Amino acid sequence: MNATLDLLLTRRSVPAQMLAAPGPSADELQTLLTIASRVPDHGKLAPWRFIVFEGEARVEAGRRLAEIVVERRPEISEARLDEERRRFSMAPLVIAVVGRAAEHVKIPVVEQIYSAGAVCLNLEIAAHAMGYAACWLTDWPAYDAEARAALGLAAGETIVGFIHIGTPTITPLDRPRPALEDIVSRFGD
Repeated sequence: MNATLDLLLTRRSVPAQMLAAPGPSADELQTLLTIASRVPDHGKLAPWRFIVFEGEARVEAGRRLAEIVVERRPEISEARLDEERRRFSMAPLVIAVVGRAAEHVKIPVVEQIYSAGAVCLNLEIAAHAMGYAACWLTDWPAYDAEARAALGLAAGETIVGFIHIGTPTITPLDRPRPALEDIVSRFGD
């Protein structure tokens, strides 16, 4: 087997709270973003962009989300509020993949969304290839207009994924995968 196939067969997500420093260097981040942007993109629309959360910006992002939560739920426990504050601080690097899919004469919106999803997976695979681990998350901030605005998204933009990247503190276990005989059919059979 070759290294690429080995990499694809061994990639596992690691929970964000199990990702620690060190994270990717500035040069490695550039490489990650370059690799992430090399995805199928019918029409060359780049229907996605990146927001990088690193250093103190991770703390600020969590603070903004906690403000939204406490405004909506003043009775929230301090422990739960602290979880919101730490949402982007668990891993040393979080990259938001922002979808910018829009109606187009030739390119269906769904193809643009698929392209953004491929960006997320490329980030995960590239992080794994560099010796890091990653976790692709969404959760409520991805689906909440006020949270998206607080994180720097424009109207009409969506969160396709928050990719948390860092050094794994655990050896990830494989999870059960579907049996191929349950998910593969052949046309004409």
